[in-house]
Amino acid sequence: MKLKLHRPICFFDIEATGINIGKDRIIEISILKIFPHGEQEDKTWLIYPGIPIPPQSTAIHGIKDEDVVGKMKFKDIAYYIFKMIENTDLAGYNSNRFDIPILAEEMLRAGMSFDIKKHRTIDVQVIFHKMEPRTLSAAYKYYCSKNIIKAHSSREDTFATYEILLAQLEKYKNLKEDVKSLNQFSHQKNIADLAGFIKIDEEGNEVFNFGKYKGEKVFEIFEKYPNYYGWIQNSDFPLYTKKILTEIKLRKFNG
Repeated sequence: MKLKLHRPICFFDIEATGINIGKDRIIEISILKIFPHGEQEDKTWLIYPGIPIPPQSTAIHGIKDEDVVGKMKFKDIAYYIFKMIENTDLAGYNSNRFDIPILAEEMLRAGMSFDIKKHRTIDVQVIFHKMEPRTLSAAYKYYCSKNIIKAHSSREDTFATYEILLAQLEKYKNLKEDVKSLNQFSHQKNIADLAGFIKIDEEGNEVFNFGKYKGEKVFEIFEKYPNYYGWIQNSDFPLYTKKILTEIKLRKFNG
């Protein structure tokens, strides 16, 4: 069974200095671009993060500070990444919770536009957990009957993710093959931003999902307490979360 594409889809994987979306930095990114007629192109960048790589992170992906010395910073390659993923859909393993949010942060930090609404997304981990709950390496062995050659290499993980999705489509006949259906199946429902600080309630309103105003409508809190918006913008929240809150503020008060 083949993946039905109406436009290119980019499978990608990121290695980073840690898992804090707002503070940590990308140190490696691999992108595998699949075109509707089956052509492929792939690119891997090793990136100088500008901050030390903690030993606990190196223990996972094997990338040390000395490995990235002299490499380009993310802002130097942001345009090339933007052009590679422009007008495409995005897929990864745990990408809804980590890879896409941290990519959005780096793109915005580099002054590049990033709007998740322009991309349909497929999270292969979500499909796996809904069908056969486990890890990427276990998923690869389970679906593809072999071990990943180099676990936690972004390039190996990217290609493995693509293979897993194809195997999932072959195994689960109830899965539809088109990106729109897979996006809906693997989507993080009711999340307005990427990091989960803003949720969508049953009536379609954006509500806070943290702090003392958890469950309260965003626009109502901004009406009652205008300084709260400023506090968030000046605090250590992800840039994409701040972007979405600004859009809500402008929509409600200028519309």
